[in-house]
Amino acid sequence: MKALYIAASGMAAQERNVEVVSNNIANMRTTGFKRQRAEFQDLIYQTISRAGSLTSDAGTQVPAGIEIGSGVKTASTSRIMSQGSVEPTEKELDVAIRGEGFFSVALPDGRTAYTRDGAFERDATGQIVTIEGYQIEPGIIIPGNARGISISDDGIVQAYLDNDSSPTQLGQLQLVRFVNKAGLESIGNNMFVETDASGTPQAGVPNSDSLGGLLQGYLELSNVNAVTEIADLIAAQRAYEMNSRVVAGADEMMSAVSQLR
Repeated sequence: MKALYIAASGMAAQERNVEVVSNNIANMRTTGFKRQRAEFQDLIYQTISRAGSLTSDAGTQVPAGIEIGSGVKTASTSRIMSQGSVEPTEKELDVAIRGEGFFSVALPDGRTAYTRDGAFERDATGQIVTIEGYQIEPGIIIPGNARGISISDDGIVQAYLDNDSSPTQLGQLQLVRFVNKAGLESIGNNMFVETDASGTPQAGVPNSDSLGGLLQGYLELSNVNAVTEIADLIAAQRAYEMNSRVVAGADEMMSAVSQLR
């Protein structure tokens, strides 16, 4: 009985849906996290009677045919790249992006990753790095005698050195954007890498070329909405329960048929 397989595909799809929702909820407080949404598509249909087929020699046609679906599949878990709210941290190296763009990060394996997480630190050499110790690109070194570090909205990093009365520019943060940012691949640690779907990175100065601006002393929170996720979770649970009832109903029907035999 096909109903068993159809309902089973529905249960598998909703199980995947719950996994996506649970990951969103788990990352509600993850800096720069972008929520995902499970999207589904129906499977191939078996055509028993095709619409428009002739039913008589007089040319009468079937207005609506008979098609039996095969169930549902998970088509994608698309990532929603909307802006998250920003929260003050009072740390001079915390930077939030307001608008379009990602920070570039040099990975130990030679690849370049991209992140919205602006929780930066200084390593032993004064280099600005992520909390995992990965260097941002382009690299910026803050001397040990630097004080009063400031980061402007267009990414210029300045600090007072020794007893100088005027600040010294140490470098400039850059941002990168993609034609299809939802096509980036997540690799964990709040980072993404480019794919064929995302397109090539386009680097630029913050507050220019459609790139967003920077906000020192703030971090961007996740864009997860608790109310939306709970509603999606309840809907997925109900859909799973209904599919399980179909499985039970189909099983009872098959049992009735076997008893007749």
